[in-house]
Amino acid sequence: MKTKITYLAALVCALTFATSSFADTEAGFYEKDHIRGFISIGADYRGMFSEFQKYVNATAFVNGGQSPLVKDSASSGQEYYGDFEYSEFDDYYIGLHVNIGAQYKQFLTWFDINFMPSQVSERPDDFYIAESESGDQMAFPLYDVRWFAYGADWMFGWKLFGENTVVNLIPAIGVGFNLINFHMASNFDVVSHEEGGETVRMRDRYYSTIANTFNAEMELRLEFGPIAIGAYGGYRYIRYNDLSVEGNRLETTAYDTDNVGDTWFAGVRLTWIFRSEWQRKQDDKL
Repeated sequence: MKTKITYLAALVCALTFATSSFADTEAGFYEKDHIRGFISIGADYRGMFSEFQKYVNATAFVNGGQSPLVKDSASSGQEYYGDFEYSEFDDYYIGLHVNIGAQYKQFLTWFDINFMPSQVSERPDDFYIAESESGDQMAFPLYDVRWFAYGADWMFGWKLFGENTVVNLIPAIGVGFNLINFHMASNFDVVSHEEGGETVRMRDRYYSTIANTFNAEMELRLEFGPIAIGAYGGYRYIRYNDLSVEGNRLETTAYDTDNVGDTWFAGVRLTWIFRSEWQRKQDDKL
């Protein structure tokens, strides 16, 4: 519920800011024709804190029991368990960004849309052998294990050294959301923790969970007319919701981790700043 309220409030504020009724130019609150739009692209190195790396590897490589397939669902028969070896994921990844926003004098606001290439741990074999308590053995399929994340932050920044200086420092903070997606190693059984203990089977697909985010960064920018080149760094705070698998929460005896997604980051971005209506009017007068 809190997540929905946060998104609704952000949307209302964004629409309010965008409409001409937000302020009357003649009243002096702000001069609407001085607003400049901008768009930027960027890439950064994202360092994962140890709890984030633990969360990713514990989730992606979860190894549960399996039962023989009965009409594409988990049966109520014997459970089979086996071992397999994958390469664990590193504690970093590359983040890619598209920013769309507006500048009014020294104030900036923008939406930072972030995504990343999928991280892949290739399967060691097509199948692995699992064994039941009675000693029976069966072969079950293995898949490449994958994870990736994407999301968006609504950012607010301030140019410390003025509106149009060549060199500037821009601190910024923002809130938003993020989704993380996992593709597990095989079709494990997941047991519901509600009364009745329904058992469902993982499928050959991605499973996702969402989180609210808080983002803080500092950019050192060089601005040459409409083009700006910036180097930035900061910290992104994330706490993911529990991962739901076929309607049931992922939880096994081996799964013990906080849903932490915190990263520190450092990167570069290229920005194109559009001319304001006031600037275009000045050009027409020349």
